[in-house]
Amino acid sequence: MAESSPRLSALDALRGIAALGVVLFHYIPYYDDLYGHSFSPWSGLDFGRYGVHLFFILSGFVIFMTLERTRTAGWFGLARAFRLLPALWAGIALTFIAVHLLGPADRAVSLGSALMNTTLLHEYLEFPHVDGAYWSLVIEATFYCWIALLFYGLKEWRHIRLALWAWVLISYAGVLWWTAIPDNLDFLVKDLLFVKYAPLFVSGMLIYRWHRHGRPARGDLLLLALAIGHAVVAYKTPFNVFVLGCYGIFALAVAGYLNALANRPLLWLGSLSYALYLVHQNIGYGVIGWSYTTGLPGWAGVTLALATALALAALIHYGIEKPALAWFRSLRNRALTRPAPLPARTLP
Repeated sequence: MAESSPRLSALDALRGIAALGVVLFHYIPYYDDLYGHSFSPWSGLDFGRYGVHLFFILSGFVIFMTLERTRTAGWFGLARAFRLLPALWAGIALTFIAVHLLGPADRAVSLGSALMNTTLLHEYLEFPHVDGAYWSLVIEATFYCWIALLFYGLKEWRHIRLALWAWVLISYAGVLWWTAIPDNLDFLVKDLLFVKYAPLFVSGMLIYRWHRHGRPARGDLLLLALAIGHAVVAYKTPFNVFVLGCYGIFALAVAGYLNALANRPLLWLGSLSYALYLVHQNIGYGVIGWSYTTGLPGWAGVTLALATALALAALIHYGIEKPALAWFRSLRNRALTRPAPLPARTLP
């Protein structure tokens, strides 16, 4: 997180909790649906899949913070590339190798598909994900492109807000008439505008502006209410209630009521959250499957998979993610503090 105040550190802790929820959902109820466990999963873990929705709210908040501090679209694009790609490439390599060694066989992809995953364009070109969790990274990258275009192109908030109003209204129409969307608009509405998730990002941006600039104007408040209300129609009960609860928790954290979450274990988990998201699912499935073949009980396999994912995430975070970001920040600082060249002298 760009700021280090306790209330924003609590958001980093929430990121870690959300990542753990996604991991446990994949390892327990979702694995049980796909391959079967030797035990009955706790149904409450099904809500873990909606940790991704909390990520999207967080992303809207953090990205608008980043945009306000970044001079040009070029520097913003480079910052996002260094944030996402080095760790992603490491995650792709580890997952590709692990799945081919441990399985599951139905999760293996070709080398060509793995290489296409490195661009985050693979889904648009109909290549399979190296890891099923990468679907949300495609949405994240697409969001970065849209919001950079709006922020640096429209410049003034009143113009940006008008575009966000249009996006949220299209999102309502998209989820309400999902099956009736014309074929010639299907890709634009469902994929490029990702209408099931766009209001989550918009909400995060609006909450950031409230946090940063004080009580918002009536137009901002109406748009925030509309964006939050989208969850009611986009997701089935009781999951829409859970997503609304994510908004409530997020708002409490931003307001400073969840500062107790900013403790060392949760902040450490939050720092690993991106790398953990990259390497947990298919590698974990391979570890769980292997543990069953060796006669270990299901809970032991899940524990071993979680330990493996955390170890690999730490390796990527400390060995690749942090050094890449440090190198980029050093490069950017040198470039932005370099004195402008003196104008050439003209001969009399």
